[in-house]
Amino acid sequence: MELRQLQYALQIAIEKNFSRAAEKLHIAQPSLSQQLSKLEKEIGVLLFQRTTNSVEVTYAGSLFVEKAQAILDMVEQLKREMEDISQMRKGKLIVGSLPITGAHVLPLVLPVFQARYPEIEIMLVEETTANLEHLTASGQIDISLLSLPLMDESLTYEPLIEEEIMLALPSNHRLVKASADGKQTIQIEELASEPFIALKKGQGFRQIAIELCLNAGFKPNIVFESSNIETVQSLVGAGMGIAFVPHMITRGAWSEMAPAYFSLSQHPTRTLVIAYRKGRYISKAVEAFMSTFREVVEQQ
Repeated sequence: MELRQLQYALQIAIEKNFSRAAEKLHIAQPSLSQQLSKLEKEIGVLLFQRTTNSVEVTYAGSLFVEKAQAILDMVEQLKREMEDISQMRKGKLIVGSLPITGAHVLPLVLPVFQARYPEIEIMLVEETTANLEHLTASGQIDISLLSLPLMDESLTYEPLIEEEIMLALPSNHRLVKASADGKQTIQIEELASEPFIALKKGQGFRQIAIELCLNAGFKPNIVFESSNIETVQSLVGAGMGIAFVPHMITRGAWSEMAPAYFSLSQHPTRTLVIAYRKGRYISKAVEAFMSTFREVVEQQ
């Protein structure tokens, strides 16, 4: 059994298609099929059930893929540890990020890191909170930019930023008018009868927003959902409801669909963190990235 065969099986399981897997692996499809058949013959079990239109992982295959991922991750960690010992600066760092949050902070951090460590390749993976936690816990991502709380208990984190959570309202909302008449703060309890626009399930900020309402004594009436916080803000601006949004992604007055933003009397916050798997070897590249991230963020 060879390491490349583990990689092949893992890629087939991810793609569920031999052609796409072969393309990602940069090998010919017949060669991939031949190597898989050789592997299955050696271990004496069928890893994948092939049909004309699909490839399904068998029970044995799911166990094999899980162990193969762990083995490949251990090999990668060993390589990085040896590179650090030999003072090699080359390498690859796989960073996970929430799409919108990353769009606001990574453009500040990545150019500084690249200038300091030009031989370290950064690969960016943008996914939902749930997927990022899974990929980080399984070792497919080195570190991820996430917000607390983390659901996966196998992850630990370094705190980065604590930012205020704002309330986004349509410009003609009654609370906007009340503010113009001298009302200074808005209580979350005042929002119990309001229609809410929220992120879809799998996004960490969705749960933060729901818990703000539950802690105030009511369940939010969610009338629209989106996977994109920018769409959420546009829907609020169009008068379709209200929403909680992180301060860093509130829109400026330049946007035609900009809602009105208000601070809440409770001053709720969210904490952004760099998450990684407990017990995972922290390479010098990872340490350098986290150090650069903190430095850049503190200067803002």
